[in-house]
Amino acid sequence: MGIFSNILAKLGFGDDKPEVVAEVAAAPVAVEAPVAAAPVAITVVDVVAKLEALAKANPEKLNWKVSIVDLLKLLGLDSSLAARKELAAELGCPADNMGDSARMNMWLHKTVLQKLAENGGNIPAELL
Repeated sequence: MGIFSNILAKLGFGDDKPEVVAEVAAAPVAVEAPVAAAPVAITVVDVVAKLEALAKANPEKLNWKVSIVDLLKLLGLDSSLAARKELAAELGCPADNMGDSARMNMWLHKTVLQKLAENGGNIPAELL
């Protein structure tokens, strides 16, 4: 299980029953017609609400909206440079960012939030 999988698990991705966000209209089907696809369902995770609740309960002032270190700490995950490098490699960080921890951290924070959105998280556009 990779670090990003741990992030997803900590935020509850895959825990809830999927919320159906699109439905296929029922229509009469001829015998020769292909079978209609099942309704499309995705799990919508309120990432912002979960992270804000964790931040309020945390004694440290963690700014998860701008810091990958704070985001990882908030989720109770290893935020060491080695762990962040492992996560960056897992997510395909460009080699030129890997040698500069500040650039890697900025890339990593943005990418993690984008990946959360791609997986059904409600990340506001201003954070992407």
